[in-house]
Amino acid sequence: MRRDDSRGPDQNGDVGLRKEISQLGFGAIALNGTIGAGIFALPAIAVARAGLFSPWIYVGCGLLIMAIVFVFARVASYFQNTGGPVVYATEAFGPFTGFQTGWLLTLSRAAAFAANAHLMVTYAGWFWPPLADGTIHTAAVALVCVLLTLVNVIGIRQGMLAIFALTVLKLLPLLLLVFLGISQTNPEIFTGAQIPALDSLGETMLIVFYAFVGFESAVIPAGEARNAQRDIPLALVRTILAITIFYFLIQVVTLSVAPGVENSKTPLADVAAILMGTVGAAILTMGAVFSISGNLTASMLSAPRMLYAMGHLGSLPDWFGKVHPRFQTPANSICLYALFSIVLALSGGFIWLAAMSTVVRLMVYVLCIASLPVLHRKLGEYEGQFRLHGGMAIPIVALVVSIWLMTHASMKSWLVTGVFMLLGSVMYVVTRHRNRAK
Repeated sequence: MRRDDSRGPDQNGDVGLRKEISQLGFGAIALNGTIGAGIFALPAIAVARAGLFSPWIYVGCGLLIMAIVFVFARVASYFQNTGGPVVYATEAFGPFTGFQTGWLLTLSRAAAFAANAHLMVTYAGWFWPPLADGTIHTAAVALVCVLLTLVNVIGIRQGMLAIFALTVLKLLPLLLLVFLGISQTNPEIFTGAQIPALDSLGETMLIVFYAFVGFESAVIPAGEARNAQRDIPLALVRTILAITIFYFLIQVVTLSVAPGVENSKTPLADVAAILMGTVGAAILTMGAVFSISGNLTASMLSAPRMLYAMGHLGSLPDWFGKVHPRFQTPANSICLYALFSIVLALSGGFIWLAAMSTVVRLMVYVLCIASLPVLHRKLGEYEGQFRLHGGMAIPIVALVVSIWLMTHASMKSWLVTGVFMLLGSVMYVVTRHRNRAK
């Protein structure tokens, strides 16, 4: 049975938000939320840890993330409300769990935003060295945050246009790299690769997994979709499948063209320099800047919608759920998310912020996976809904994979996450108390 209250803005509470996002738009959001800084740094780490087996690490991570994506696609097909995981967990487990899901995912997205803003400005330093560090670097990071805030406050259409443009600009240099390097493929990748030890494999996969997270950005702005229950599941599955193949080819080219790249901080630029000279390195560096810009734009578009959803659900003050009267965007939530990201960006470095982002996101994945059987029992099924073949087999695999990867996280990441959850719990209790008093 299809939910009667999932149709239209009057029923789902997203009054005033424009229905501007198509299936192609959700695919672009998922692609930009996923392809960011990771693919420009992780190939060297994968080679150092797994050697000839490194391309297959990407295949393994792709298969694991696809299990999670299938679950998200199924859950997303129940709803057309803004908020994504916030809505799923609230419907399945109640408002407190929904709040913590959104609160954690906001932390994860802000940490990734901060890490990637640092890295984007650092890459831009290849063209103008003062951007690499110091006061100018700090000012540039803050300026990036402010500009993206303005674009997304002005309107969802402007945000989507920026995402489409950056999608093209990020993919062209990577496609050129694959096109020029694929003819030099080392056959030993397919015949002589040896699987690393299990402990080493798990640690490496947790690191490489960072290049695959972020697809959930596409489910958050569902309230601004033309047909959320149809378009979001298809966009998720098709986009992540394409990304997995793309990553595999990039790693094959990297390992074949520059097998000694494991100590490089800019491995793809080094590969491009071998294939195309200094011009090639410049093109790939510019591609990295555009790629990370697209990731930041997708984050700024989607993540504030979680705060907006929590304002509507009563988990945060009503201020978060306000829509700008002129631009019809959740401007308050966008501005607060930008401020939070700037604070994180100015107080931490890329590596630690990226690691914490992955761990927190895996926790959110676990909550969303666990919500599926509850939602299936409460809401039933309807004709045309995205189907999961094999019953609960895929959700079980996704759950086990997520928990297994989480076991490889550092204690520091767990401590920071715990403190953030405690602060969120206090905020939630105070907000609910005030709402009851009203």
